[in-house]
Amino acid sequence: MSMAHTLPRFSIGLVNYKTLDLTRTCLSFIKSHFDSGALDANAVDVWVVDNDSADESTAYLRSLDWIHLIERPSPGKEQGFAAHGEGLDLILAAINTDYLFLMHTDTFIYEPQIFLDCLQRMQHEPNIAAIGCLHQLNRGHVRLFWRAFTGFFKYHSRRIKQQLGLPARQARPYIEPYIKSFFALWNVGLMKKLGYRFYMQQQIPGYVLQDKLVAQGYVIERMSAARLFRYLDHVEAGTVGLVSGYTAQNRRLQRKQAMLKQLQSQQETTK
Repeated sequence: MSMAHTLPRFSIGLVNYKTLDLTRTCLSFIKSHFDSGALDANAVDVWVVDNDSADESTAYLRSLDWIHLIERPSPGKEQGFAAHGEGLDLILAAINTDYLFLMHTDTFIYEPQIFLDCLQRMQHEPNIAAIGCLHQLNRGHVRLFWRAFTGFFKYHSRRIKQQLGLPARQARPYIEPYIKSFFALWNVGLMKKLGYRFYMQQQIPGYVLQDKLVAQGYVIERMSAARLFRYLDHVEAGTVGLVSGYTAQNRRLQRKQAMLKQLQSQQETTK
């Protein structure tokens, strides 16, 4: 189904830092949807911030004439989510659309119908400020239940230890409260109207924002992993694994490498 005449104008934004293979694969999927006509290249702006990678990924991004590239030189001492958050806010300031899909460079969109589904849902319910997923992998119902079950006991045991003055690690919520930015649609027109950014109070980008929007009566709609992952795949912490220098034995890095090999094989077959 062609989306060229059904989608409002929107933007796609991601932040690159030294992830050439992931970024190239992520953008190749988006470009393929433009080439097939599933997405209208004249109605979709793709924005990429490069956080001073100064490597082959920077050169690759400079070679693309169909994206808007923002080169953010010398992020300085910022690392991890702080640098990522500042990059997202550069995209926020630059775009002139009301809707922005945030993605990670290790998110691969197989079926562009997901863009249409999310936009139609947000337009149908004006009080929805964002649509996303709580989980970065599709673990299935059994594994999700087990994680919540074991997390419940970890959370309360740590709270009890802390109340008794015993040494204990910080108690973390056993049910994830925030949608993740590996794929999420944001009503950035609303955000700008309210004067909000993605990176606030030195917290993980989007977390404080979600709290503030909910407190004002807006809805952060949660999509199940089972539904979302029909349209895409995500290498959980794939970018972190590359930048942090995970060993070849790390399961996340192994998953990333296996996925990229499979995707490259599929792309060669279709040529």
